[in-house]
Amino acid sequence: MTSSTPGRICLFGEHQDYLGLPVIAAAISRRIQIDATPTPELGFRLNLPDIGRTVTIPFDGSPLTYPQDRDYFRSAVNVLLRDGFTFSRGVLGEVHGNIPINAGTSSSSALLVTWLNVLTQLADQPRSLPPTQLAELAYAAEVLEFGEPGGMMDHYATAVGQVIYLESQPQIRLVSLEPRSPASRLGTFVLGDSQEPKDTIGILSRVKYGMLDILARIRAVNPGFSLHHSSLTDATEFKDSLTKDEYILLKGNLANRDILRDALTVLQADALDHRRFGQLLTDHHANLRDAQRISTPKIDRMLDAALAAGALGGKINGSGGGGCMFAYAPESPIAVADAIEQAGGRAYVVHVDNGTRHTL
Repeated sequence: MTSSTPGRICLFGEHQDYLGLPVIAAAISRRIQIDATPTPELGFRLNLPDIGRTVTIPFDGSPLTYPQDRDYFRSAVNVLLRDGFTFSRGVLGEVHGNIPINAGTSSSSALLVTWLNVLTQLADQPRSLPPTQLAELAYAAEVLEFGEPGGMMDHYATAVGQVIYLESQPQIRLVSLEPRSPASRLGTFVLGDSQEPKDTIGILSRVKYGMLDILARIRAVNPGFSLHHSSLTDATEFKDSLTKDEYILLKGNLANRDILRDALTVLQADALDHRRFGQLLTDHHANLRDAQRISTPKIDRMLDAALAAGALGGKINGSGGGGCMFAYAPESPIAVADAIEQAGGRAYVVHVDNGTRHTL
């Protein structure tokens, strides 16, 4: 069998999901694929020629131990064992992909969803699970199994595909933002890999935990303050009790919340306003650059070059401190890709894509 799953870009809501705020994400036409076949010998063997690795997992039907953290091939097996799946045959597979790795495009979640799709089809009692259930299993295997911080955006976006709106509080609410008509369909994007390593841990320690500390102090003074409902004007009450950087971070989160709400209206319109959509991406990036401070000079140069070449907007993608950006370029994607490469990035022309799939 063959299974494949797309990567994703976060359109709106970057660094918002862990605050309980919604996100809008899109699957993109860069995918990870596993070609697999059952074998009579127990165990799992995966060849990864793209990175020159082979993974061999002995198996006797019992839960697997982890020789290292983030061992997603083993954690997927364990999650399925707890869900009632059994494996009395082995699996031999080969993994290929063209999603930039460790660059904020959810390559690890895409790999995990793909592997789960393979395992559920090659189990003793195969089951075709809906994409949402595959997403939930992937979240359990990637985040819960290893006590990692993180939400479910990556897993839902890659498994379900197309464009999704996701709320995590007070409970999970997933809306597929299907185009209402051909006139409301998103155009082409250009993904740009800065080839700078991400600083995920450093970013999260400053942006996530810094913001959570700010909120705790604000609520000690004003329990009614809420990132969901309080306005930018309400934030001025705390200007004198916060440092300059803390106040800017607070306003940036509130502004990005409002940008997402505007974007949701744009995406749900009968005819998509492409220029307005692009401008909202650029506005979102300005806050991520100036308030969250997650961009880099190189990514800013890549975005400037993309806009000068005809892109309608763009932003950094992922946790930041490196990794990827993307530009919305429905009219001139090749020129935009060339401009990003001239600015030192590696460019990929992409479009919104379907979610995980398999063929037997």
